[in-house]
Amino acid sequence: MIIAQKTNKINILITGGAGFIGSKLVNLLYARGYIITVLDNLNPQIHGIDPEKESHLFNSLPIGIRFIKGSVTSKEDCIKAVRNQHVIVHLAAETGTGQSMYEIERYTNVNVIGTAVLLDILTNVRDHTVSRFILSSSRSIYGEGKYFSQDLGIVYPLHRCTEDLIKGDFEVKIKGSSSPLVALPTDEDSKIHPSSIYGINKQTQEQMVLTICKALGISCIGLRFQNVYGPGQSLRNPYTGILSIFSSLIRLEEDINIFEDGEESRDFVFIDDAVQAIVLAIESSFEGVDVFNVGSGVPTKVIEVAETLCKYYNSDVPVNISGKFRIGDIRHNYADLTKIGNVLGFKPAYNFETGIEIFTDWVKSQPIKSSNFTTSLHELTERGLLK
Repeated sequence: MIIAQKTNKINILITGGAGFIGSKLVNLLYARGYIITVLDNLNPQIHGIDPEKESHLFNSLPIGIRFIKGSVTSKEDCIKAVRNQHVIVHLAAETGTGQSMYEIERYTNVNVIGTAVLLDILTNVRDHTVSRFILSSSRSIYGEGKYFSQDLGIVYPLHRCTEDLIKGDFEVKIKGSSSPLVALPTDEDSKIHPSSIYGINKQTQEQMVLTICKALGISCIGLRFQNVYGPGQSLRNPYTGILSIFSSLIRLEEDINIFEDGEESRDFVFIDDAVQAIVLAIESSFEGVDVFNVGSGVPTKVIEVAETLCKYYNSDVPVNISGKFRIGDIRHNYADLTKIGNVLGFKPAYNFETGIEIFTDWVKSQPIKSSNFTTSLHELTERGLLK
């Protein structure tokens, strides 16, 4: 676990501070002696209709923090929140690559316009005291990651062809290479070409923040998170990732239907490691503007995820390979952690097996609720985004 230590009195604003990553970060920083302000709209998709009664994330926040129920899209809320702050940790965002493909206006409004509101205040309110800005970015900006071709060397393939996916050919290809492509750890200098609205939002958001902070002389660190998981993750939100989705299905004794062929892989980073990366970014002596990957640095296949979860839940629910696919999904992507290790001293403390054991122990303690996953699949199918 992360060990809390007292530090100097510094004011930190955390947007989205009642969320999965944010609430964990708030508790840790508060224990270390920071003065915390949280700006969060308590989105019902994450917190339920009545957050005071339903949201364990919201109710986990320390009593001594300053909480503002509001939105990053509201200039009035943001001005109130930014006043007298020394550090901004910008976590507030609409997340979910699938949902972003049909709720384009909402995602762009929160992720891009909401960030623009914050940056507008930093640019035009001359007496602000912000000297450091930490941005929660995403591995989704890379789209398909970095690959090796025996014919061409290092390559960055474009999005997979829908016609190939329909035929059940899920592998990544690139023109001019006759040999299979091998996924490599994706470093920060890799090509950026997102394949979803969410990824485009995060790319735009990142470029906006880095550009304005550099112009204003504000130290800025963008953290490109891989798939964050762990205790506290929403089990009601069907867009929070396969670990929570599969867990809910297993506990409801419903079949697990895996997209594609189950061989697609993701980099899963445990919540404590993700939060530790943010703390390192806040407390680092680094000055300037830069971006860093945050992950475990290890790819895990989706079929392995399902089998591991079934093992820890002692479940024999059917695990089916559906062959279906979502438009905008990638095949592989895992993080190269060399840069963040060298500059910020980050090293993940949890491997997948250890993190999953902690996560499933927590899930077992939670009440079983109906899954919204089937509804989300219908929404995607109706719009031609799930085939």
